[in-house]
Amino acid sequence: MSQIKYSDVFVPGGFPQYTYNPRLELNLESKVRQVTENLCKLVTVTGHTKSGKTVLVRKILPREEALWIDGGGVGAEDDFWSTIIDQLELFQTIDNESSEETTSELAASAKVGASFFVAKGEAEGSASIGSSRGKSLIKTRTVSTKVAALAGLRKAKIPLVIDDFHYLPREVQGNLIRALKPLIFDGLAVVIIAIPHRRYDALKVEKEMTGRIFPVEIPLWQEAELTYIPDTGFKKLGMTISDPLVAKLPIQAIGSPHLMQEFCRAICRRYEDSASGPIDEIVFSDETLDKIFRETADTIGRPIFEKLARGPRQRSDRISRVLKSGENVDIYSLVLHALAYLKPGLITLEYEDLRSAIRNVSSDKIPQLQEVARVLKHMSEIAATDQSSSPVIDFNDADKQLHVTDPFFAFYLRWGKLSP
Repeated sequence: MSQIKYSDVFVPGGFPQYTYNPRLELNLESKVRQVTENLCKLVTVTGHTKSGKTVLVRKILPREEALWIDGGGVGAEDDFWSTIIDQLELFQTIDNESSEETTSELAASAKVGASFFVAKGEAEGSASIGSSRGKSLIKTRTVSTKVAALAGLRKAKIPLVIDDFHYLPREVQGNLIRALKPLIFDGLAVVIIAIPHRRYDALKVEKEMTGRIFPVEIPLWQEAELTYIPDTGFKKLGMTISDPLVAKLPIQAIGSPHLMQEFCRAICRRYEDSASGPIDEIVFSDETLDKIFRETADTIGRPIFEKLARGPRQRSDRISRVLKSGENVDIYSLVLHALAYLKPGLITLEYEDLRSAIRNVSSDKIPQLQEVARVLKHMSEIAATDQSSSPVIDFNDADKQLHVTDPFFAFYLRWGKLSP
């Protein structure tokens, strides 16, 4: 086996140095790179969670060459500007110094005699002695974080990347774009990364930047693009993996390179633990691969699933409902069991789809529309306030549509443990 460690080759959540797929046919890199060519437009990079948006932008604008701000860490607008001040090492205090000087002069004149070797004459000379006194006046002025940050960006001309822009409150999104607009017009490279969802207020941004937006949409990865990761990575490690095994991985990756990285890393770890010596090819049974999927799901999806299952708070008056399996659950767990029955990808579900799934898993009377809508609304609020991940689901109450937005959550619904 190669000296390179599998943990360096398969890096879920990090920059994949050895398994980076540029997806050349989509021209994504060249599109993002235009921001560095005096584009004078706001570049918006949008795509589903864990679809490789951040990796793509980091390839073009590495952290060493750009100013990166994580939208998930910005609670208020002032936090955003303060982060820029800290990273650029700016000061908010400006000193203006002025001085006043007073000069006095004493003049004198004298008559002196000429040399006695010539005819006697007279010459007159003068001299002066001066002194000055001065005083300095220093005036201190403190500017706002916003003014200091904008001035620093204008001077530094360093590209600015706002990751997870959708995390920012909608009002803050508009305020930031409005403030950055003049700098963008002057050529400052600004990129925002967001999920293509209503939590990213695209309309507000477009209103502020009419004709000045350069959108780059990241489509979900196709199976061939995902297969590039194990094909390239295992070859780099000097390992071969059976074609039937590779073929099963992209089906479960739900269009996410991050999940594919997780699978490959788990396979390497299991291979390393079980192999007694060098072998030519990695071959796993279906049972072993299923176990890998279950372990991966438990690692990446359980915390948010449990939060959604608990609901907004524990209540003793929740009605107990019986599943066809005989298990007693409340309405929050019932809805999650119905979602798991559907085994969704990143899709939008109509209420009738969910209602049909509830009917298939429940042996009780089906909850009313308003009951299910209330549960979905609460779950959506919980998902939106969970700071450990992007919002995994979102419910549009007006249209009664549920958006599954996170591949980790979708994967957990397929392979995770639904009951305590």
